[in-house]
Amino acid sequence: MPSSSSLIQGISISVSDDDEATGKVRVRVRRKRSRAPVSASARRRLLLIRTARLGVPLLLSALAVSLLLYESYSLIPSHSSTLPPPSFAEFGHLSRAARAADTPRKSCLKFLAPEKLQNLELPEIPETNMSIKKVVYRSSLDHREDDIPSHTESSRFNLFTGYQTLTEREESFKIKESMTVHCGFCNENGGFQVSDVDKEYMRHCEVVVATCAFGGGDDLHQPVGMTENSIRKVCYVAFWDEVTHAAQEEDGNKIAEDHMIGLWRIILVSSLPFSDQRLNGKIPKLISHRLFPMARYSIWVDSKSQFRRDPLGVLEALLWRSNSSLALSEHGARSSLYDEAKAIVKKHKATPEEVEMQLDQYRQDGIPDEKSFNGKKALAEASVIVRDHSPSTNLFMCLWFNEVVRFTSRDQLSFPYVLRRLRPPGVHLFPVCARKNLVNSFGHRRKVKPLVNVKEAR
Repeated sequence: MPSSSSLIQGISISVSDDDEATGKVRVRVRRKRSRAPVSASARRRLLLIRTARLGVPLLLSALAVSLLLYESYSLIPSHSSTLPPPSFAEFGHLSRAARAADTPRKSCLKFLAPEKLQNLELPEIPETNMSIKKVVYRSSLDHREDDIPSHTESSRFNLFTGYQTLTEREESFKIKESMTVHCGFCNENGGFQVSDVDKEYMRHCEVVVATCAFGGGDDLHQPVGMTENSIRKVCYVAFWDEVTHAAQEEDGNKIAEDHMIGLWRIILVSSLPFSDQRLNGKIPKLISHRLFPMARYSIWVDSKSQFRRDPLGVLEALLWRSNSSLALSEHGARSSLYDEAKAIVKKHKATPEEVEMQLDQYRQDGIPDEKSFNGKKALAEASVIVRDHSPSTNLFMCLWFNEVVRFTSRDQLSFPYVLRRLRPPGVHLFPVCARKNLVNSFGHRRKVKPLVNVKEAR
């Protein structure tokens, strides 16, 4: 029979049949292995490591939850004074992303309290001490063939823009009380045609929030966060072409009989003047004063963004409080127009030849490769533009528009040039954190369809 073993308190006792017969028991003591002594410092290190493994994740989780609760509490608007985001039932088939996008964010802009916004009025038009009193817009009837320098044969100047010569371009930067400049709409046959009903509507707008979608690339995002005061006083206008109209109807966004979709007045544009849809979009973006002749203020919002603040509150925070006339979102990545030019070429947003021609002209005009202007960043991202419609600001926007027609349609490249040449007072470039608080940004949903049948007259 095999032997059996049992363990009793560290002593192993083996019992065999022979031992049982003789009554003898063999005892074998197992020696315990000796362990090296652990120093006090080593024990402390082990204790610290174990504490860190358990405590650090708990601490980080607690901090994250606390920060989230704080931001939510500080940024949730008062529902008694401001309107909630538009519902699906009220404003039709809005995108799910747009309806869910009104989320709280930490703001680096201080806005008036909701109860003050409810009673906010437009300020009185001040007595102007500006050097520019009046801006006159040229007619294409003044154009003569021999006034066009040879290089404009490759430009986009046409009956809509007028044919600005290099001499006229240079004169437009020489400030006088009455300025005569090219600024679009030079001829009734030049393009960007809207109905008489829409023209009449635009004549009665005093404050405008504008966007546009040409070529069907973007959805329509309903604005949120406004007070009843701003809904009464502000025109929300979206410019569409027929391509966008068809794409939106396919998605269920149909224009009502009153020309509205939610809060947006939809204005359909025919005979767009450029084959480049990006350039067509610069018309409502840069020269909105030509579309809204009676407006005192306008806010431009790119079509890929959802406006999420009270318009009158934005005007107060960015213009009236600081006595500014033009406010734009600054560029988040770069400061120099020459660095921006390299990025544009690298990302294939314009050809190297187009960009080089523009830079050659800017170098010839003495624009330095500097990162700042008057101590501040001069490069604008410009997806949000807040402005008054005073003569000096209108001139600035006209000259900016002429630059994107003459050279590339990348307006970030030409803004610093116009800023340095004109040196207007009251230009405010607000930081990226402020832009993010003004809008929710979405990507382009579809690829923009170019126009192939537009004749850009030379």
